Amino acid sequence: MPREQFHRQIEALMDSVLEMGSMVDHAVDRAIQALLDRDPVMAQAVVRDDAALNAKNFECQNDCVHLLAQQAPMARDLRLIVSVTAIMTDLERMGDHAEGIARIVLMMQDEPLVKPLIDIPIMAGHARDMSRNAVQAFVDQDINAAFLVGSADDVVDRLYDQIYQDLIQVMIGDPSTIEPSTHLLWVAHNLERIADRATNIAERTVYSATGNLPQMDVSSY
Repeated sequence: MPREQFHRQIEALMDSVLEMGSMVDHAVDRAIQALLDRDPVMAQAVVRDDAALNAKNFECQNDCVHLLAQQAPMARDLRLIVSVTAIMTDLERMGDHAEGIARIVLMMQDEPLVKPLIDIPIMAGHARDMSRNAVQAFVDQDINAAFLVGSADDVVDRLYDQIYQDLIQVMIGDPSTIEPSTHLLWVAHNLERIADRATNIAERTVYSATGNLPQMDVSSY
């Protein structure tokens, strides 16, 4: 396979990563909006559209396999392609977490909110930023940007802890709120997992660029 054609295929893989990242971001955005608006139609759309994310993941994974078989790349090219397969899996799982939030919205139906939805949308905004920045860092092979994604995870973790503690106090104060509080805890947990998977993508950026797979700790960089 001519080298020029190989590089075009690598660029196509990067385009697939960007497209998948955009699809995931849209899914998370709609899932949170469905929660804020208590919109079952939007929530159902997020659940339905998860199939497109699964299909895109399969398509890209298949492209990676064919490229590995045809070109037998070495060193950095090999790490890049292997990283794409891992990143697409993480993005597909992020889509699953968005779908999970949408399913929680459908479960909640008309149950009253036990607390104003303030921290959860903020947490969602940070998780989405991490996801977008992680994908862009990988496409740009930008190690510095990747480590910034890792540091941002601390903010999401603190928000999750705050939401968790607040909802525990609500349940202790009024046991009748246990079910609706648990639903909101599940939403926050899904967002926390999205942020964790964005960190995985950032780690893959460092791996593909350097050959090292770090645990994201900015203080050690």
